[in-house]
Amino acid sequence: MDAYRKEDQFLLQFDIPGVDSESIELTVDNNTLTVKAERQAPVLAEGIEALVAERPHGVFTRQILLGDNLDTSKIDAQFSDGVLTLAIPVAEEAKPRRIDVRHDSSKTEISA
Repeated sequence: MDAYRKEDQFLLQFDIPGVDSESIELTVDNNTLTVKAERQAPVLAEGIEALVAERPHGVFTRQILLGDNLDTSKIDAQFSDGVLTLAIPVAEEAKPRRIDVRHDSSKTEISA
């Protein structure tokens, strides 16, 4: 997994080659993002014998704790060429904002 920040969003990228996009499951629960995917074992035709099998298959799961400053209701997920990319926007309330200062010409008296 790689993580980046681009302006007002966080980007996460997962390399999961050989995974069918239909097997990818994304869930968010209490700011914990769970990425789950399954890579099927190859089906060998009759008469073919596997000599080396180093590519793992099965169900893969990764959990990432997200901060409160992200808007998990607006996660965008794309899967292309074996790479799953998630874009998670920063929540509006977490973005920097300007606070206007009022000008009052009367003097405030402080007494003890």
